[in-house]
Amino acid sequence: MITADVNRLTYRYDAETLYIESWGENAVRIRATKCAKMPEENWALSVPQVPSGSAKTDEDGGVLENGKIVVRLSEAGKITIFTKDGKKLLEEYTRNRRDVTDPKCSAIEVEGREFKPLIGGDYHLSVRFESLDPEEKIYGMGQYQQEHLNLKGTDLELAHRNSQASVPFAVSSLGYGLLWNNPAIGRCVFGKNHTTFEAFSTNVMDYWVVAGDSPSQIVEAYAKVTGTVPMMPEYGLGFWQCKLRYRTQDELLDVARKYHELGIPLDVIVVDFFHWPKQGEWKFDPVYWPDPKAMIEELNAMGIKLMVSIWPTVDRESENFDYMLENGYLIRTERGYRTGLDFQGATIHLDVTNPAARKYLWETAKKNYADLGVTLFWLDEAEPEYTVYDFDNYRYFLGTDLMIGNIYPSDYAKAFYEGMKEAGQENIVNLIRCAWAGSQKYGALVWSGDIASSFESMQNQLVAGLNMGLAGIPWWTTDIGGFHGGNPDDPAFRELFVRWFEWGTYCPVMRLHGDREPRQPMLGTTGGAACCSGAANEIWSYGEEVFEICKDYIRLRESMRDYIRRLMKEAHETGAPLMRTLFYEYPNDAEAWKIKDEYLFGDKFLVAPVLSAGVTSRDVYLPSGARWKNQTDGSVYEGGCTVCAPAPLSVIPVFERIN
Repeated sequence: MITADVNRLTYRYDAETLYIESWGENAVRIRATKCAKMPEENWALSVPQVPSGSAKTDEDGGVLENGKIVVRLSEAGKITIFTKDGKKLLEEYTRNRRDVTDPKCSAIEVEGREFKPLIGGDYHLSVRFESLDPEEKIYGMGQYQQEHLNLKGTDLELAHRNSQASVPFAVSSLGYGLLWNNPAIGRCVFGKNHTTFEAFSTNVMDYWVVAGDSPSQIVEAYAKVTGTVPMMPEYGLGFWQCKLRYRTQDELLDVARKYHELGIPLDVIVVDFFHWPKQGEWKFDPVYWPDPKAMIEELNAMGIKLMVSIWPTVDRESENFDYMLENGYLIRTERGYRTGLDFQGATIHLDVTNPAARKYLWETAKKNYADLGVTLFWLDEAEPEYTVYDFDNYRYFLGTDLMIGNIYPSDYAKAFYEGMKEAGQENIVNLIRCAWAGSQKYGALVWSGDIASSFESMQNQLVAGLNMGLAGIPWWTTDIGGFHGGNPDDPAFRELFVRWFEWGTYCPVMRLHGDREPRQPMLGTTGGAACCSGAANEIWSYGEEVFEICKDYIRLRESMRDYIRRLMKEAHETGAPLMRTLFYEYPNDAEAWKIKDEYLFGDKFLVAPVLSAGVTSRDVYLPSGARWKNQTDGSVYEGGCTVCAPAPLSVIPVFERIN
């Protein structure tokens, strides 16, 4: 049975209830459940919307119209989505005999919406769509360590891992965006024959679709229903220095002082992990960081902000463990000893899905960090190779071999965002390893995790950054040079480092980090002293030639401060990414949809990173519809052509749009 109520269609058949309703401009939200009542969570769709559109029933079933989008619901319950002018965008993939007049009527009995019951009450949900055009191109979906910018033909795990962030919003070349608004662990396959979204354990189907005339319209419409980033503070626009890891207060201050003495601008320096006595104490170890307040005051006097790493792991021997256990602030284990991670101590994770636990974490961090003057937090999930699932409101910690339940990466950043807002901090930055749809509104600056130090890895990061931007995460960065390994004395690694540093100049945040070789000895046997550190990772650590190149690019970054501030303001106001695929700005250029190894930094600069060893020039495609000036030699070209750009070690090809 189909009924219409202003801007909602409701369909009921057997145990299923289906809602199709307008949700934002030119957009619809579609939900279904086999529960007695439709679940009320809005998940990523957190921004209230003014009702719009209209729904009605007719002889063919029901229809909902909302601006540029039209949804047709057949009497048999099949969903098809069109543009206002009749172009088909999405059609459920059904192969059954419920409607024998459907041209796709079939005896194979495959449902477009399939709820398979699980023991315990939830369902394994599969939602299938026709592949209407084998040449369709699909982008977004977050950060995956692979080479494909166009996701058509790929199989994606909807789960978080170290260096993988599932942000399930897709942008299609056919003119629509789709948010899979379900935080369950799952899978998505953009097949040539059909597209399938799966949730391995859920009680509701929930997705949102928007129609748009361009990728920018689609991404900005998504931001209007999920939220935008705050305004990036001034200290987020310049160069950030980081390594694994500064072991003492003196080590960190020596580095900061040298940058200051050399006159090299430095906005942020980072205290990485194990600066604490034990995990879960969230404070400086007084043995190795004896006067953090004085340290922060000296850094501020040099114009440098301090970021500290916060881990959610709580050591059983820490001063807070018993209190947190008593109050239910810790993740439970399914059985046995309460341990989820054995690294520098037997630890269990803070349960950030619990609002009281979030409040406790923030209050502890505020007392020990924020009240001293720390304004940036690195929310490191500490190897998120596990998943949390919620069963009857009890949170458990399981290995990824089970891969069921819900993922809540936003709650970690939310703890700090809400706490800092209450404390009067307006523009908030949380450096975080994982994100989900909507994380951007909590000041989430996502970095691409512990990645390899190789040109192949660098290529993957470029793809990851572009797809994160299209998935609504404009604040994104990567470890310059890669994280794992790399010896500053190795000529091959120096080349990689320079190429990555040049590219980092044109990333939303320019941050140097890495675990360099050879590893440094432990300082002692207690606290952070019992944890190793990597080799030096400052720009002077790589020899004089590299130092001079890096110095020039830091100053180049400084020269773009006004421009980057404008881009950050645009991201805050509209959700536009800073790193943009060529087709984001030039959707009518067919060639722009094919390019994956160059991009636009905002609307002005076309950046073509050098992504292979030994390269001294590279081909660069210049989109049609503009004229382009090579920033190195001043040559000017009409768009719509490919040029060979010189790229000696000290040069990354960059072209400026001049009209």
